[in-house]
Amino acid sequence: PEQESEIALDTDEFTAVCPWTGLPDFGALTIRYVPDMKLLELKSLKYYLLSYRQVGIVQEHAANRILKDLVAACRPHRMAVSLDYKTRGGIHTTVDVAYQATEV
Repeated sequence: PEQESEIALDTDEFTAVCPWTGLPDFGALTIRYVPDMKLLELKSLKYYLLSYRQVGIVQEHAANRILKDLVAACRPHRMAVSLDYKTRGGIHTTVDVAYQATEV
């Protein structure tokens, strides 16, 4: 509590399903956050991320949903999520989303 610390978590094993083709999408996920009073528990995070394996969701929605869920879980001062999918169809995409708590 005396000093702000940024925590970085990453995995290159994120998997979801393309909602149009049903084919798997693979990517690297990075989460960076400055906690307030709660931390993300790593085992729970792993199971949460594994739950996306059967979810038909586009990359932009996945990044935003993950950010929204994790912010709700730990209420950080700030958090950023980057979802970097493997190249498919000759195009590489990365989606970056961020949250900043409002000061009161």
